Amino acid sequence: MKSQKTILRALAGEKTETPPIWMMRQAGRYLPEYRATRAQAGDFLSLCYNSELAAEVTLQPIRRYGFDAAIMFADILLLPQALGADVWFVGGEGPRLSTTTTPQELQALKPAGDVHDHLAPIYETLKILTRELPRETTLIGFAGAPWTVATYMIAGRGTPDQGPAHALKYENIEVFEGLMDLITEATIGYLLAQIEAGAEVIKIFDSWAGSLAGDDFERYSIAPLRRITAALKAAHPDVPVIVFPRGAGERYAGLHAVIGANCIALDDGVSAEWAAAHVQNGGCVQGNLASSHMVSGGDALVRETRRIVDALYDGPHIFNLGHGITPDADPRNVQLMIDTVRASKGQSDAPPAGHADIVQKLNL
Repeated sequence: MKSQKTILRALAGEKTETPPIWMMRQAGRYLPEYRATRAQAGDFLSLCYNSELAAEVTLQPIRRYGFDAAIMFADILLLPQALGADVWFVGGEGPRLSTTTTPQELQALKPAGDVHDHLAPIYETLKILTRELPRETTLIGFAGAPWTVATYMIAGRGTPDQGPAHALKYENIEVFEGLMDLITEATIGYLLAQIEAGAEVIKIFDSWAGSLAGDDFERYSIAPLRRITAALKAAHPDVPVIVFPRGAGERYAGLHAVIGANCIALDDGVSAEWAAAHVQNGGCVQGNLASSHMVSGGDALVRETRRIVDALYDGPHIFNLGHGITPDADPRNVQLMIDTVRASKGQSDAPPAGHADIVQKLNL
């Protein structure tokens, strides 16, 4: 039976009347209700592992904005923690992890199949959301891609150039590839369990793919993404997969077929016009408004939103940002973006509403 959910229609390759919308990090610090719930949880990791509160913050942007999809609230570093790495967050600085750079440290990690007890609260969050989300809202599960997760596990923190991971790749390839294989297998099991708990779509974030050059891009970003996608499709052929190899540039072209994914998510480093010609011909694309527009707003936000909708109008498209929304974003700009998308091309035979009309409607 054909799905009536607009995101599932787009992921199936259908051109929808108006692109469905959701945002990366749509549940987050830019929302006052999120900040209140996080304070109730005590700290970030406690919020991730409190299924009731994690479901609540997932639902908050759906209640406020009516996005077409909800992405479960969690973090890509929960999987390393489930594998036995120490993970903690430093206020104002971000995550910290115990490092995995030696054969002994790799050997000390848990087998890939032993992560599920630790991750049980995440699966419970998904089960709650399957009951609480509006019927028309699609539920997205996710994980970090092996390369991106490995960069954190090797460096023990985020780094500007992923230098420690690149260094280990050259200095001890056995440990590096052993860690990549472990993360890949654990990710497959983690995502399969998310589907069984109710996720209707899976997204895989390779946030640091762009730092891989030459053959390393294929070997350590694309090949693991292809392996994970194939495993998910073998078990659940009807569950769509979105992949996000951020920073891929012109290498985005052809990735639908190479990876086997239903959708390629685009950062804002490529134009929507280029993507229409070189990526959307392979299937659904997602993106790619610069997240800075959620801070600055105004005419530039309206103009860029309409340009992206127009450029990708002739094929399957999910409207999203090119990266996650930032904590300094203005919630009113999110509503302006949504109203602009839904008033743009395809909504009716009338021309799209102008910025002044939308601003008047929102009383901004």
